[in-house]
Amino acid sequence: MILIGFDPGLGTTGWGVIAADGNRLSHVANGQIRTEAAMELAERLMVLHDSLTDLLLTYKPSGAAVEEVFVNVNPQSTLKLGQARGVVLLAAARSGMTVGEYSAKHVKKAVVGTGGAEKQQVHAMVSRMMPGIRISGPDAADALAVAITHAHHLASARAMSRIIA
Repeated sequence: MILIGFDPGLGTTGWGVIAADGNRLSHVANGQIRTEAAMELAERLMVLHDSLTDLLLTYKPSGAAVEEVFVNVNPQSTLKLGQARGVVLLAAARSGMTVGEYSAKHVKKAVVGTGGAEKQQVHAMVSRMMPGIRISGPDAADALAVAITHAHHLASARAMSRIIA
């Protein structure tokens, strides 16, 4: 199963694609979508949407996961982050996928073992879980961590459904 994870942002949205076969995870691709701060908001959101659509058509994931928004000190930043996150959710949903949503704390706990992990610890654990990969940056590392969290969640749900059935 191919899964894609997103760490949304208006300036930079990280993305990571993994393949999940039971408990085995492997790296497919990762990167970052950047928009120019000088562009109008609507244009930045359109660039983000078009880039996401291209990614989804290229990798054809069967599932997606997005990091939930957190509240910044600056309300304007929070609103812009929410708008970018909405575009990510829309693009994934329009592709016909069910979209998982995970808090940053949940992702850190799933990948590192503690919800208070630093960004560098997440990056290090993603690198360790998928040896030899080249991660495009911190946002891509976070997106891969979101995809890994989603893969674990789906595997647990499948296991539970077998127990209940």
